[in-house]
Amino acid sequence: MLSKSFLKKISNYIAFHKLLSKEDKHLVALSGGADSVCLTLSLKQLGYDIEAAHCNFHLRGDESDRDESFCINFCEQNGIKLHIAHFDTISFAKMHKISIEMAARELRYSYFKQLKDDIGAATVCVAHHQNDTVETVLMNLIRGTGIQGLTGIHAKNGHIVRPLLCVSRNDIEKELKTIGQNFVTDSTNLEDDVVRNKIRLDIIPLMQKINPSVNESIAKTAERVGEVARAFNSVIDDEAKQVMNTGENDSINISIDALKASVSPENLLYHIFKGFGLTPSQIEQINNAINSEPGRVFLSSSHQILIDREKIIIEPLSKSVPKSITIPEEGLYIYNEKMKFRVEFVDYDQNTQICKDNNCLCADLEKVNFPLTIRNLKSGDRFIPFGMKGTKLVSDYLTDRKRNLFEKKRQIIITDSSDKIIWIVNERIDNRFRITDNTKRMLKISCVTK
Repeated sequence: MLSKSFLKKISNYIAFHKLLSKEDKHLVALSGGADSVCLTLSLKQLGYDIEAAHCNFHLRGDESDRDESFCINFCEQNGIKLHIAHFDTISFAKMHKISIEMAARELRYSYFKQLKDDIGAATVCVAHHQNDTVETVLMNLIRGTGIQGLTGIHAKNGHIVRPLLCVSRNDIEKELKTIGQNFVTDSTNLEDDVVRNKIRLDIIPLMQKINPSVNESIAKTAERVGEVARAFNSVIDDEAKQVMNTGENDSINISIDALKASVSPENLLYHIFKGFGLTPSQIEQINNAINSEPGRVFLSSSHQILIDREKIIIEPLSKSVPKSITIPEEGLYIYNEKMKFRVEFVDYDQNTQICKDNNCLCADLEKVNFPLTIRNLKSGDRFIPFGMKGTKLVSDYLTDRKRNLFEKKRQIIITDSSDKIIWIVNERIDNRFRITDNTKRMLKISCVTK
C-alpha cells in the first residue's frame, strides 16, 4: 500500500483541479514504467473505477514484449482489467512521413480516445509528473516561447488528465521501493540523444548543484505563471476581438492600427496566431514586417499571411489547383462550386439593353475569336481598360482598385483564342471589344456566384 501522505497529496491535487469523479470509470495509460505503475496503484488505492491500456509499438524488440508481459502480470495481481494494442509504428511513420516519436504519439492518443469511448470512460489518465513539467518549461525556454510555454504541462487538457503533476520522479520511485513494487525501465530514457533527455540527464543535474530544490522551484514558478497566464488570456482575448474581423474566403483581418494601439502588440500576435501553425520566429518576423514590409507573405502548414497596407490578412491555404475551362459556344459553364458563367449571343440594335453591372460583360461578338478561356490571372497579363487607349498591367489596375495580393491571385479573367483579355471578371471590359454603333451581334456573359 502506498503511503497515506503520498496518496493524500495526489487526492488533494485531483480534488483541487477537479480531475476525476469516483462515480465515473477512468482509463489509465500503463507503459510498465515507474510513473504509470505508480499512477495505476494510486488511483486503484484511492478507490477510483479504472481500467488500464498498454500500447506495444514494437520499436525495442524483446524489450517491448517484456513491457507487455509485465503489464499483464501487474494487472492480474491487482485485479485491473487490461487492454492491449499492437502497432506497426515504423510503417505508420513512413506512410505519413513523420518521425517515429510523432507516429507513436498519434497512435497512442488516437487509441486511447477510441478505447475511452468504447468502454464508457470519462477520462484518460496519463502519468506525467513534476519533473516532466520542469523539463517542458526548460525545453520551451530554450526554444523560445511566449507566456504559455512557461506554464508547463496542464493538469487537464480535454479528456486527458494528469493526477501526478504534484509529485516528483524521486517521490514516485521512493514510494514504489518502499512497498517493493517493481517496474520496467525503457533503455532509451537513459540515452542523452534527444533534447528532453539531455535536459533530464545533463542540464537539471547541473542546476541542482546550484539549487537542490530546483525542480520544486521551477514547478512552483510554472504554477504561478499559469495563474498570470489565465488573467493575461482574459485581457488579451478581449483585445483580439477588438483588432480582428472576418473577411471573404474564410479570411481573418487584423487591423494594424488597432494592433499597434494594444498594450503588447507582439504578445497579441502570439495569441492570435497560436492556432495557425506559425513558429515563434515567424510571428516575430511578422511583428517586424508590419512597419517596413507591406506585401510580404508568410506561410504555415495550413495558412498564408499577408502584410497589407492597413491590415494583416490570414487565409487558409487553397487546396484546389487554379484551373482553366474552354468556352466554345453559347451555354452555361460551371467554373467551380462558387462560380458559373452564362454565355449568350444576342442580336444588337440601338434599342438593345446593355447590362452595366460589374458581374456582366457585353461585347461586340464579331471582334471576339472563339473559343474563349476562363482562367486565373497570370503574371504579365495586360489589357486596355475600357475608355482608354494604352495597355496596362492587370496587376497594376487591381492595385489601383486597392486589391490585395491574395485577391489578385484569385482574380478570374476571360480571354479569346489569341489570349487577348476580354474581361477582368466582375471588374472591367477590355476597350478593344466594346460595343459601337457598328455592332450587329452582342456577346453577353453573366457571372453568377453563390
